[in-house]
Amino acid sequence: MTVTKMIEPVNTDLAAKDRAAIAAGLGKYLVSTYELLLTTQLVHWNLKGDLFYPIHKLTDEHYSALFETVDLLAERMRALGSFVPANGPTREFTVSARVTGKDIAAMVEELAKMNEDGARAARELAGKADDADDIVTSDMLVDCIKFHEKAIWMLRATNG
Repeated sequence: MTVTKMIEPVNTDLAAKDRAAIAAGLGKYLVSTYELLLTTQLVHWNLKGDLFYPIHKLTDEHYSALFETVDLLAERMRALGSFVPANGPTREFTVSARVTGKDIAAMVEELAKMNEDGARAARELAGKADDADDIVTSDMLVDCIKFHEKAIWMLRATNG
């Protein structure tokens, strides 16, 4: 996915090429975070079994936090002078296929794996932001990594 051209100059000592590269990375991470949000909601809605209530509550907390994160990512892209992508890959089939017809343990493990992917992506992008002296983006991504790592632990702890 490519990010639309920079729409306005932003003079905060971040080079335009760095802002564009970071915004492009944020756009990709935003799309994958949105996919995790939607998958988390599908698990939340489609759970059944002995662990229904605790996982239902946990996924409610997770998708609420992910919704806030998506907004923060989009706002950071705008602060860097970039449009937010509206043209990510179509996800409706892959999101549904990740959890449809699976038992509760498999759904929870899928969410754990998606959070692992998110933590790795956020860590890589945070490094790039650090290299460009974009401490605001880096700091925001540290919070994302914290979320993903805690989510992995909590999800796997429910599966005993």
